[in-house]
Amino acid sequence: MNKLSKKKCVPCEGGTPPLTAEEIANLKAKIPNWTVAEDQKSISLEFAFKNFAEAFAFANKIAAIAEVENHHPDLHVSWGKVGVELSTHAIGGLSENDFVLAAKIDKIDSV
Repeated sequence: MNKLSKKKCVPCEGGTPPLTAEEIANLKAKIPNWTVAEDQKSISLEFAFKNFAEAFAFANKIAAIAEVENHHPDLHVSWGKVGVELSTHAIGGLSENDFVLAAKIDKIDSV
């Protein structure tokens, strides 16, 4: 079981250091489909769907979780796909919140 998906996002403020490369690698192992950006400041994943309506419905499910967690991804919705990018803007890099939200997104039923 992925315990990351059971955690809650916690408020993060400027001055908090971003995750180290080692911390990122450890958390990345729990969300294997996601890609860490070369600069290690974000993680991303693209989801595929049969049409725009399914993609948009999935994006709405992500939005609902993001609101509950108070941690909001960048979403790129287009015909048949949803791109998700997570970063903690307040600290200019990745926090555990990004990985928690990614794990929760991984558990969403497609449609």
